[in-house]
Amino acid sequence: AGAQAKSATAIEGVKFDVQSSLGDNLKFFIGKDVYVHLRSGKTFQGYVKSVGDHFAHMEKLAGREFFDVLVRIEDISAIEAKFRDLK
Repeated sequence: AGAQAKSATAIEGVKFDVQSSLGDNLKFFIGKDVYVHLRSGKTFQGYVKSVGDHFAHMEKLAGREFFDVLVRIEDISAIEAKFRDLK
């Protein structure tokens, strides 16, 4: 009764560029919450603080909000990011 159907809408400015490196793709997500999967099988969820030539700094890690991590970009196998929101 009166329930409105929710629909997924694209989040503005979020993108992957398949022509760019993983590091350059990670730069699109500075300030955003992402999952970074490493070749070792380890996954970190947190906010991208900065991205350099060889390392990415992530902060406010899920479950460990007071910790940061420095990740070697060449060890990243995948990046997950939220592309859609319910409206």
